Amino acid sequence: MKIHPNIAVNENGLLFNPGTGESFTTNPLGARIIGLLKEGKSEEQVREELLQENEVEAHTLEKDFIDFMQLLKKHSLISNDE
Repeated sequence: MKIHPNIAVNENGLLFNPGTGESFTTNPLGARIIGLLKEGKSEEQVREELLQENEVEAHTLEKDFIDFMQLLKKHSLISNDE
């Protein structure tokens, strides 16, 4: 999945979709995930980087990551394009 290129995100975790005018807030980890996706990283690469950067068990990260990605998809912030 890729973040839509028009989505803006700042260092405070504010996301803005200029296409819809909607804005969202996320925590620093969510902003990091979005930043990595905007860099073109695959979901697997994002997971690996997050595991290396944070003290978290893999199964906990996986569940939270899936939940977050579903929220992004629900709000049309990501696409299935690889």
